[in-house]
Amino acid sequence: MNIKKPLKQLFQSNIEPPLAWSQLSHQKVRLLVAITGVCFANILMFTQLGLLAMLTQGTTKLHESLGGDLVIISSFAQTLQFRINFPRAYLFQAAAVEGVASANPVYITRANWVNPKQLEKQQDTSDKKQAPRQRGLFGNEVRIIAINPAQPGILNIPSVNQQLEKITSADSVLYDQLSQPTLGDIPELFTQNQEVQTLMDNRRTYVIGLFSMGSTLFEKGNVVMSDWNYALRYGANNLNQARIGVISLEKGADIKTVQTKLRAALPDDVVVLTRTELIQRELQYQATEVNGVVLRFGTIVGFLVGVIIIYQVLYTDISEHLSEYATLKAMGYADRALLLVVLQEGVILGVLGFIPGFIASIGIYQLLVILTRIPLTMQTSVALQVFVLTILMCSVSGAIATNKLRSADPADVF
Repeated sequence: MNIKKPLKQLFQSNIEPPLAWSQLSHQKVRLLVAITGVCFANILMFTQLGLLAMLTQGTTKLHESLGGDLVIISSFAQTLQFRINFPRAYLFQAAAVEGVASANPVYITRANWVNPKQLEKQQDTSDKKQAPRQRGLFGNEVRIIAINPAQPGILNIPSVNQQLEKITSADSVLYDQLSQPTLGDIPELFTQNQEVQTLMDNRRTYVIGLFSMGSTLFEKGNVVMSDWNYALRYGANNLNQARIGVISLEKGADIKTVQTKLRAALPDDVVVLTRTELIQRELQYQATEVNGVVLRFGTIVGFLVGVIIIYQVLYTDISEHLSEYATLKAMGYADRALLLVVLQEGVILGVLGFIPGFIASIGIYQLLVILTRIPLTMQTSVALQVFVLTILMCSVSGAIATNKLRSADPADVF
């Protein structure tokens, strides 16, 4: 007589909870500890992948904010962080290509920035010696983005395009209100006074408007100024070298055709890219940087921590119920059916641990945004990566733990 039951009777899903869940929920304290362990591993992975997203995708905020249809950059610049420019004369050549409506330069540099509150404190102590008054004023930097205000659409930021006339006045800038707090509480001061005075590169500067782009791990903040003000500060000769060329096409022009023509017309020391290609170029560079490698390694560490925790839980559970598993073997259950029970336990732990880990990680992301003002949101791709890693983590733990199950000998029961 064959006493082996169908596999579905083993789990009794139509009558009672599955055997895997019954095993886990039998000792609720251990179940809670296991879920906490999975949750902790999830938070580690979410944090590392979130920081990696902040590192890589945060660096493309400027790329995403560019207007036009095509961009020109130096072929030697793997990233816009490199201060490598190209001759502005290339843009005149680009403007002559059929299908091109305009070719405008974007100038980028960095400048020392003084927190206005620090400046006020120094002014309050003006009766002291000059050297002490200057101490502590510098150390912060902002990224300057200079454009021609007579050419709207160079930046695809509505709040900038609506205020282009303002930056034509001397020493005026638009300030990125998502810049980091160390630069000063400029948005609040601007709301109160409609103008904020400070020092940028030791020269009086007036914030006459706000916009939103976002800071990064490399850029504490951004300001937009006119190319005329840029020339006054750094010399007219600097207008001959541009960091980016923004190319707008004529209506109806095919972007790939014009891109091919531009590549043929321009020297090899520049590349012509779509905005998507420019973003991918930046992401590929950031992925190879040390910071990206370290964060990926941190994700692996979180994965291994989860594997160890789940393995210990499942191994202990199997050890305590080894005689029951041996009895099931004696009744005719195959090893495969029993191994499936253990794997199911691992998957259940993974799902139960992922939910609180996901919620806690959203809170951590929001805290990082508040502390750094660097845009960081829970992305679907990151959530899916962590979920897949969690299920894989628990499955690997279950597979390792089943080695103990294979040692369950029905003869030990009798």
